[in-house]
Amino acid sequence: MNKRITTTLLLLALTLPVLAQQREYIWPKGKMPHTSDQQIAAMTSESKAPGFKPEKNRRPYLEWFEKPASPNGTCMILISGGGYNCCCDMKLIDKWHKELSEKGVQCVNFVYRTPRPEGLPYYLTAWEDGQRAVRMVRSEASRRGFDPEKIGVVGMSAGGHLSLLLAANSLTPAYERIDAIDDIPCHINIAIVNAPAYVTTDADSLGKAASREGYGADVSLSKLFNFDEKTCPMSLHHGGIDIYSPNGSTQVYRQLRRMGIPAELHLYPNKKHGAYGFGRGIEFLTQMEFLGPLEPEEKLEDRYPDDYHAVYSKEPVWPEGKMPCAQEHQCTPYIEWYIPAVLKSDAIQIIYSGGAYNGNKPDGFEVAPVRRYLNQKGMAVVTLKYRTPRPKGLAKHTAAWQDLQRTIRIVRSEAASKGLNPDKIGIMGSSAGGHLTLMGVTSSRHKSYYPIDDLDKLPCNVQWGIGIYPAYALTDGIDIPNTSKGNDDSAVLVPEFSFDLDTAPMLLLHGDADCWASMNSVKVWEKMRSMGIQCELHTLAKREHCFQHFASPGTGSYNWMERIGEYLDATLGL
Repeated sequence: MNKRITTTLLLLALTLPVLAQQREYIWPKGKMPHTSDQQIAAMTSESKAPGFKPEKNRRPYLEWFEKPASPNGTCMILISGGGYNCCCDMKLIDKWHKELSEKGVQCVNFVYRTPRPEGLPYYLTAWEDGQRAVRMVRSEASRRGFDPEKIGVVGMSAGGHLSLLLAANSLTPAYERIDAIDDIPCHINIAIVNAPAYVTTDADSLGKAASREGYGADVSLSKLFNFDEKTCPMSLHHGGIDIYSPNGSTQVYRQLRRMGIPAELHLYPNKKHGAYGFGRGIEFLTQMEFLGPLEPEEKLEDRYPDDYHAVYSKEPVWPEGKMPCAQEHQCTPYIEWYIPAVLKSDAIQIIYSGGAYNGNKPDGFEVAPVRRYLNQKGMAVVTLKYRTPRPKGLAKHTAAWQDLQRTIRIVRSEAASKGLNPDKIGIMGSSAGGHLTLMGVTSSRHKSYYPIDDLDKLPCNVQWGIGIYPAYALTDGIDIPNTSKGNDDSAVLVPEFSFDLDTAPMLLLHGDADCWASMNSVKVWEKMRSMGIQCELHTLAKREHCFQHFASPGTGSYNWMERIGEYLDATLGL
């Protein structure tokens, strides 16, 4: 920070006492740009209250909440949505404030001018207010006890759009300088962006719902967002059936990846316009060390060390002498059943590991902990040891795909005798196993082998899939880490995924820093949505391949199995 700005901050820090929920107007009288009697600055709870006088509520303001009991040096600016026509998110502001304050974050509510200005871009006066508000907040960092380079925003809908403007456009002045406050930088350092509206070009010009749901060869990310060199890390949250298209969030995420900026993307199936998964935002702040230093990483296998007295059995995948494409250098495939003593669901989860199709471990860190976790929840699990290493003279996944299709048929054939439902089967794999899961989810109508017996008359489709950092899903990483990180439009889904009529919904989890890029999962999610199939997706900032081996408590990687539990709870009612 230069000397002029430092001096300005020190002078401003001496001006006002710190009060709980203190209201602070951001513009000096007579200096607010684009002043209009058409606009007010008030939360809806104020403007709808008896006796409200618009003429006394023209000036946007900051409302400082109490200092947290154990401050950690971070300040978050809370921004309501309301279509730029009002500031209506009182319940969200209260929720965000309470949860963040408990984590030691100083919170401040920012109330900007609404409704939309006449004769100006619909967002302009709010953007002007926003840049000024960030400068005001930064000016008070020393006096209020937070780091001027740990200022974030959390917003929803139009507030999410405004959060993106503040996060990506801080080097573009929204208004002309009026005083010394405007010598203070207006960049922010981190953002939690919920359901941002007007982000794609089929929505941004008029500030309306996406007219083509964010799709189309001529639909792209709005050019309003500059993504300058001060653009900050973001956590993006969006419902899958939001009329303010979730494709806007996937496009923002892709741009952040192109710039090498850590980011998270959280997409929720069958959710309309709304703010979802704030706990994921807390995990993001934890991972990015905005809530304090990360705790030492722990071995996640140790979280679930026991098998909870599950009933165990083992059987081969193929009858002797009937295995297709048998090759001597490959291992012999088998499945293992783990059925908890107390079943709370009649569903079955099939799980297998990764290993680049050169090896796989049904008792390794990618399988055993989640097997035990699901058994503890009362769900039956089948683990698969598929054939590896790679077959000679065939595509790398051929033998494993054959083993998976046969496994699904075996499980379906035996389910009823074990008190389970043959039409509630899901598959889950990591890395190469994630690629294998995509094969099972998208291509069950394609035969991977010629039928050998009556068992092969059963369908091998599944009802859901869980893909953990799937590899080899894009054309820039068919057999190696993604050369363009999956960010280029030329990197498309590989042709072996048929996306046939039995394609099932999925949960996808991926490290943002994975060399087998998180865009493998994002582009699968986008493809599924275009087919009308609602999937859930979570990417994890700064996390690489095999993120679930070791992780720090409080982060998304540490809680990865909880995402699976929540997904299955929603899907199956566990």
